[in-house]
Amino acid sequence: MKLPGQDAIARQADEHLVTHRVKLPRKLVERPIRQVGKRLAMALLVLVATVLIVYADHEGYHDNADGAVDFLDAAYYSTVTLSTTGYGDITPVSDSARLTNILVITPLRVLFLIILVGTTLEVLTERTREEWRLSRWRSTLRDHTVVVGFGTKGRSAIQTVIATGLKKQQVVVVDPSGKAIDAATAEGYAGVVGDATRSEVLRRAEVQRARQIIIATQRDDTAVLVTLTARQLNRGAKIVAAVREEENAPLLKQSGADAVITSASAAGRLLGMSVLSPAAGMVMEDLIQQGSGLDLIERPVIKAEVGKSPRETDDLVVSVVRGHRVLGYDDPAAATLELTDRLITIVRATPGTKVTPDIRPLPQD
Repeated sequence: MKLPGQDAIARQADEHLVTHRVKLPRKLVERPIRQVGKRLAMALLVLVATVLIVYADHEGYHDNADGAVDFLDAAYYSTVTLSTTGYGDITPVSDSARLTNILVITPLRVLFLIILVGTTLEVLTERTREEWRLSRWRSTLRDHTVVVGFGTKGRSAIQTVIATGLKKQQVVVVDPSGKAIDAATAEGYAGVVGDATRSEVLRRAEVQRARQIIIATQRDDTAVLVTLTARQLNRGAKIVAAVREEENAPLLKQSGADAVITSASAAGRLLGMSVLSPAAGMVMEDLIQQGSGLDLIERPVIKAEVGKSPRETDDLVVSVVRGHRVLGYDDPAAATLELTDRLITIVRATPGTKVTPDIRPLPQD
């Protein structure tokens, strides 16, 4: 099946290289341009103050050119003095002028240099610090979650996995929009700006070492290309993708997705259920909102539950995951629980409620 816009995406990828970069979450600081502007204003203020001080005592200075020192000469002398150039064509000759140079002009010169040199050192230090943070981040990142797309679906997916106990440091967002990545880093997530259909962009997100990958792009054809690229880089990760059209779901599974969610169909079913039974619609919406009300979680079978039926457990069991099969709670094959089984249960959400992830990938169809 040929998806709409697939040729256009391929042409765009061939025509120009997409720039990409990694952004780590950081504290809100002042913009660099504003910082430099403030430093320049301070340096200019020091220069103006020096000019006024020299001109106020201009009779105590001697100009080798014409002997007199006017306002322009005072500005010239202040400039070359603060910059430590010091041509010597204008010199202080009176005691008051020399004393002013010792007590006032010299400290102003030091302050002027601190402002200018400090700006350069801060830029170099910030660059070195950022490179060190990136290097340390890459070396320590393991078994993390990569989320492709920071739109409504991507944000909701992140909020859900965070509500189950995943730390923000273990989430990396990939999006072609710089504004989206800025929003992600502002919320505490690491971000990569770039086209996720390109392998080098996913490598920047360390997708080859990720445990799970969530693909929440705006277009189905983009989701297919991202899934193919991600599966090629990481054979063992669990990949979950969202598509708009149900007819594209099989193509996503063939591309390597373990699970495919049809967003349009799911929303339509929820709408239909809410029409038929508003209460049932509210319950379903509560179940998919992790961390509040009722939660649908997956957990392993404990030893005390081995040999019992799903109905005999303390939790409300919906399904039993046995190997590669998902069995209903009333399925005869799941009548007796085994130690290797996993239970999908409905529980009351509490701050300590967490989902124990299954690192085993689901079978490919």
